Amino acid sequence: MARALQLAHRGLYTTDPNPRVGCVIVRDGRVAGEGFHVRAGEPHAEILALRSAGDAVRGATVYVTLEPCAHHGRTPPCADALIAAGVGRVVAAMTDPNPRVAGQGLARVAGAGIETSAGLLEREARALNPGFVSRMERGRPFVRIKLAMSLDGRTAMASGESRWITGEAARHDVQRWRARAGAVLTGIGTVRADDPGLDVRVPAQALGIGGEVRQPLRVVLDSRLECPPDARLFSAGGPVLVLTGETDAARYLPLQARGAEVLPVTLAGRGVDLSGVMTLLARREVNELHVEAGPRLCGALMEAGLVDELVIYMAPHLMGSTARSLVELGVETMDERIALEIGDIRAVGEDWRITARPMRTS
Repeated sequence: MARALQLAHRGLYTTDPNPRVGCVIVRDGRVAGEGFHVRAGEPHAEILALRSAGDAVRGATVYVTLEPCAHHGRTPPCADALIAAGVGRVVAAMTDPNPRVAGQGLARVAGAGIETSAGLLEREARALNPGFVSRMERGRPFVRIKLAMSLDGRTAMASGESRWITGEAARHDVQRWRARAGAVLTGIGTVRADDPGLDVRVPAQALGIGGEVRQPLRVVLDSRLECPPDARLFSAGGPVLVLTGETDAARYLPLQARGAEVLPVTLAGRGVDLSGVMTLLARREVNELHVEAGPRLCGALMEAGLVDELVIYMAPHLMGSTARSLVELGVETMDERIALEIGDIRAVGEDWRITARPMRTS
């Protein structure tokens, strides 16, 4: 199963919106075949492993990181393929959280007289697909915020100057987080201040994948529809979605002419309804949502309990007390603090990368 997880990881940047899945087939103590899912619409891991195993599949044990599917989606059910191949046993790391499967795949295999089990290395399997699991179980993407700060917790000078806080290695590392995400989210403030492209700017070879790099959907929250049509977002490549509180469709035309999709959404407080945005993106099959935004939007997401992970790059310099803070939070007492669980700290070039998860999320 550990080998199956290694194989599944090869689809980290390519399988979206499908989960990353690996499969290993073993017979008489030897690996007979293996495979991993590469892209939506292409064969699943089990099918590739069955093809790899050939005639050795009969009576063999199948180790797969996710329960075999039992429904017709973009491809036929893998459960039926395993039954037809005559395997002797199926071991899944986890059951599929997709309500269309949810145990039915293993039940179908077991109904054909094949031994089944689930739960082997389940924690590792779930960690490989946080977005898919979140979308299926909570109806929203897994939300990851990327932040860059100085050693004294500052993100920009008082004038707004912020390029560059971190070094080249850290900026390159950010490309990998974008590449694995289904969408990159930002706010109109960041678009107007920094004019970011928010696209993936590393070659496929650097990600260890074949073909072209999949560009994530870029999403802009723009309550008053102030996004300039000449923003770099529209020429950086890949789809752009602008979510706005503006209901006059005539005002959408300049952005639509640049290839953007503009949708009206519900407003709440000082901006758009963030929970509604998450529901909308989940319906569009966004698994992992990567956020690169200013302190106000990041703080609003934190206060709404919608942040699952923080990736913070800390640069070894000081920017002073007049520089801008990391996030805007309405915290006034020690009891209102948002506790973080540190998962990883490592050096990235001259900077440090801290990965943490809020203890309070929805």
